[in-house]
Amino acid sequence: MTLRERATGWLRDRWPLRPERWRSPLRGPWLTAVFGLVLLVTLPIVVATGLLSYMAYGPQFGQAIPGDVGWLRLPVFDWPTHPAWLYQLTQGLHVGLGLVLVPVVLAKLWSVLPRLFAWPPVRSVKHLLERLSVLLLVGSILFEIGTGLLNIQYDYVFGFSFYTAHYYGAWVFIAALAAHLVIKFPALVAALKSRSLRTELRTSRADTQQEPQDGGLVATTPTKPTISRRGALGMVAGGSALVGVLTVGQTVGWLRPLALLVPRGLDPGDGPNGFPVNRTAAAAGITASDIGPMWTLQLAGATRVALDRARLAALPQHTATLPVACVEGWSTTQEWTGVRLRDLARLAGVDEPTAARVRSCERDGGFNSAMLQGNQVLDPDALLALRVNGADLSPDHGYPARVIVPALPGVHNTKWVRSIEFLA
Repeated sequence: MTLRERATGWLRDRWPLRPERWRSPLRGPWLTAVFGLVLLVTLPIVVATGLLSYMAYGPQFGQAIPGDVGWLRLPVFDWPTHPAWLYQLTQGLHVGLGLVLVPVVLAKLWSVLPRLFAWPPVRSVKHLLERLSVLLLVGSILFEIGTGLLNIQYDYVFGFSFYTAHYYGAWVFIAALAAHLVIKFPALVAALKSRSLRTELRTSRADTQQEPQDGGLVATTPTKPTISRRGALGMVAGGSALVGVLTVGQTVGWLRPLALLVPRGLDPGDGPNGFPVNRTAAAAGITASDIGPMWTLQLAGATRVALDRARLAALPQHTATLPVACVEGWSTTQEWTGVRLRDLARLAGVDEPTAARVRSCERDGGFNSAMLQGNQVLDPDALLALRVNGADLSPDHGYPARVIVPALPGVHNTKWVRSIEFLA
């Protein structure tokens, strides 16, 4: 025996998870294809809504993260203001559906484990390219899920910009998925045709048989089944349903007691201001002098105007029921009352603003200003809100005044506003 053969045999014998060690009779091309089909239908929705979230942040103003993405830039367009729940829907889908799919992703990885640890690791150039695409696909989706879960819990233990890494990680996943689909789509179709879903859903554990040998996924020395394929599919579906129930309360108010995954607690308090707060006045460093009786709003445009809160309250008021939706996936819908932004633009001498820069009393450079598009300023429901649900804003919700714009990401609904500059 040559030295190469000895080395190869030694590695093969000590290969940590050799295929023959995987003995479940459920594994096979059909079960893998079912999980793959579910992900093939749903993951593009998660990707598309994530990219839409990036566009909603206004990359044309340089306020989306990352800023300069080179040839990965997306087409620029004005993010619409209607329907008012647009961002609530897209970001809620992105986070909610992403969480619901975690059990499916884990089940899919379980179903292909023997092939991931196949021996020899590489058999040809084609096999090498296929395994590289799988490595990028698995690595990127686990990275996106892991960092996404930490982000919605505000736990930034990874030490880098979540938004930058998540954006580039999404493009790695898109490229890997496209390559993997080109390679595996014929096998997916053939596997789905090999067995009847209706038949499998009627097959008990006692009657469960393993699939024909395929040289990779099907166990060579299977054990007796401890669960049927029907049971396995039901367990994964039940896990996804459970995650959905524990998540949907972040958006659907009356289900909020069930939202155990909610990042800002289950009990936001009582009264008109009793709804979730993403960033409190204390966390933002807002002091009593910032929002006290001496506070004035500075308007800039063709002319400059200073308004205290009493003068703002004396202007024509408008009430609108609008959501505030955050990138972490949670949202809340309340009744807001205040002065239309377009009325403030006219006071500043700008009848048709193309944009507006809103600045906050907050001193944190990441949250103290936001650019609004012209259509967002001119929307009849876009407000500088003074009251919510019939009561003055609380300090945590932006007293003395905050911006509320339909379909705008929550972080750009600036709180503790100190100035608005209207651009013509």
